[in-house]
Amino acid sequence: QVQLVESGGGSVQSGGSLRLSCAAFGYTYSTYCMAWFRQVPGKEREGVAGIDSDGRISVADSVEGRFTISQDNAKNTLYLQMNSLKPEDTAMYYCAADFRRGMTAYDYCSDSFSPPSFWGQGTQVTVSS
Repeated sequence: QVQLVESGGGSVQSGGSLRLSCAAFGYTYSTYCMAWFRQVPGKEREGVAGIDSDGRISVADSVEGRFTISQDNAKNTLYLQMNSLKPEDTAMYYCAADFRRGMTAYDYCSDSFSPPSFWGQGTQVTVSS
């Protein structure tokens, strides 16, 4: 069973930086898609960044130029480097993964019918002004 474990959240002041990590366990697939999402209570979940095994990368317009998604395949770990944080970045951040064919970073590992198959427990990011 695939498990995703996030870490690295916390509280920072506006303009600060954080790096989120997502360690993936229990998979041996060569084809994968992984993404970061965030959600604020009462609002829809938002795709933040995605990366897949074909080398595609996507980053939401709202974080373009400030957030960078990367991976360390040797460690089976996904990262989200967040710089120049703003109060509106405050949210619970989730790591997600999918291994089905056709899932791509451009769609944050989702299709018309379903979100990514596997999710982490989330890590809170709070940015104060």
